[in-house]
Amino acid sequence: MPFQFTPCIRLLAITLSCLTFGGCVSTPNYPSEAAPKFQLCPEGVPAGATCLRGQDFASAHYLIVMPAKWSGVLVVHAHGGPSFGTPEMSRNDQDIKRWAITVSEGHAWAGSVFRQGGFAVTTAAEDTDRVRRIFTEHVAKPRKTLLHGQSWGGMVATRAAEMYPNSWDGVLLTSGTVTGPTGYDLRLDLRAIYQHLCNNHPRPTEPSYSLAIGLPTDSKLTRADLAQRVNECLGTGTPVAQRSPEQAQKLKTIVDVLKIPERSVLSYLIWGTFTLQDIVNKNGGTSPFGNAGVKYSGSSDDAKLNSAISRFQADPKAVARFAADVDYVGRISVPVISGHAIGDSTVMVEAQSVLRQKMTASGKAEQLVQVFVNSGEHSYWGDAHYPPLFDALLNWVDKGQKPTPQSISDRCKQLSAANTSECKFQTDYVAKPISSRIFPR
Repeated sequence: MPFQFTPCIRLLAITLSCLTFGGCVSTPNYPSEAAPKFQLCPEGVPAGATCLRGQDFASAHYLIVMPAKWSGVLVVHAHGGPSFGTPEMSRNDQDIKRWAITVSEGHAWAGSVFRQGGFAVTTAAEDTDRVRRIFTEHVAKPRKTLLHGQSWGGMVATRAAEMYPNSWDGVLLTSGTVTGPTGYDLRLDLRAIYQHLCNNHPRPTEPSYSLAIGLPTDSKLTRADLAQRVNECLGTGTPVAQRSPEQAQKLKTIVDVLKIPERSVLSYLIWGTFTLQDIVNKNGGTSPFGNAGVKYSGSSDDAKLNSAISRFQADPKAVARFAADVDYVGRISVPVISGHAIGDSTVMVEAQSVLRQKMTASGKAEQLVQVFVNSGEHSYWGDAHYPPLFDALLNWVDKGQKPTPQSISDRCKQLSAANTSECKFQTDYVAKPISSRIFPR
């Protein structure tokens, strides 16, 4: 029966919880959480929905949205990023505006901003499960709870799925960063190749440092400064026709060796600078990244490139600390649907091969269905794609009906009968190994 959310029903739910469990106390070993407060819904939330906000005991802001008619399903959202600096409550507003389709489908939506800015996966997984507990304790008890990880939130979701195996009935990953630590090796590769070609990050007149740390903690370099340097060397901010032959050749070398599109080079350099800096800072100042022994290929002269490029040795203790924060085993016992755009230039589609390998090695291959979208989008593929993914996951959870890429595509076309061209699932696609995109080490 659809759930009509009102303040009276919320109070009744809390009262029943008290009677059932012998008092309004949280699950043993968890601090008690304050109830969220009713707030005006942010822009983009479907009409008739009710919104609640709060801040958990660890100081993470969160938003809960109840649809006008509730399906009984709660979708807990782990957002992308990571976002640097002090976490802002407005992050929730951005997320629900993008993922309003969840509420339009009748599902409750809950998302945490995460207590800690920057790269901290385990604490984000804790915050994700905490907002689920707050919903269950103070709002309503869902009949099913799904975990949705988007982009970097896919890394958070895989951690949360293994840390809290009894919290979720199913997992949906979209554009997920599911490579574990491996996905960030590419950032160092780019820094090393870029510096070899451009020698301006750092400049010869600036103090030198190991590129494996991203950036010294006392550096004043800004993203705008970095963009200027990249344009200076590669012409990325200059019309193609106005780039010098030298700029064009250097840019081509990066694209050919690392297999990333021209439009993504600056973004990857930003991640290879500021994200690596944040990771290293959280690792006590030592880097988990290295390229010693990596054999680069794809340039016009690979022997010259490999002999000239700077090499860095990963710190073993930092490697272990980083893996402990971000990595997952693949031992996910609930149904998992993972979708990815084939042309995603932010999180490469080959990341899906790592998810498949890990779940297979853990004996959980039958719990995974992977689907691919013929698109270059990363953040959102269009409204048509997500309802069939939720439908497929819920049918699998409720009825044991494991979907296939074809059945998901067919359902998409059924729901979008007026314009089936909006459905861009490519059912015959298979992701290549991650080693085809990131050089092994």
